[in-house]
Amino acid sequence: MADIEYFYSTHSAYAYIGSQLLFDIAERHNAQIVHRPIDLNPVVDATSGEPFGYRTQAHRDYFFDREIERWAEYRNAPLINHRPTWHDEPLALPNGFMIAAAQAGLDANRLSHEILKAHWLEDANHADANTLCKIAISIDIDPEPLLEQALTKEVQSIHKANTQEAIERHIFGSPTYFVNGDMFYGQDRLELVDRALTHPFSGTWPKS
Repeated sequence: MADIEYFYSTHSAYAYIGSQLLFDIAERHNAQIVHRPIDLNPVVDATSGEPFGYRTQAHRDYFFDREIERWAEYRNAPLINHRPTWHDEPLALPNGFMIAAAQAGLDANRLSHEILKAHWLEDANHADANTLCKIAISIDIDPEPLLEQALTKEVQSIHKANTQEAIERHIFGSPTYFVNGDMFYGQDRLELVDRALTHPFSGTWPKS
């Protein structure tokens, strides 16, 4: 069984837009998705790119407004018509919630999709414990064990390690996928991920 390593943050618009297609691709190829939630800001900062808050208004309008609108329409991923109210909340709890779910062998694919969808379609606070509970219960997952684990030293160590690994592997942002070590950045590369699962691309990454 092939693995798709899935580096993402639980507040990422593009992770939400691509999530259903990602899961469809994995099911079609009988591939396992390895969830690797990350703290996004340190990863972006490490790329030597401009931090989000320092980018020009035109840059933000294009990449985080118009592009999101078009891709959401193209992928049939409905969303609210404004930046989520709680978008800048810390990621430790929701990412830890997802790490705990994956460790417990629960349906991490569906849970991650529902958290992302609630944030981008319902303007839900992804970093609120009660909100996470409601989302989990809605798909028949008991949230209490996940909440108990989410902020523990063990789970947050994994969160930190995921983030550090993302930096060391030169990840540019969320979502990023790896198939047999080859990196695909952005949900707009999912068609390439699909192909790579049966017909790997020539060449190697990272470049030597």
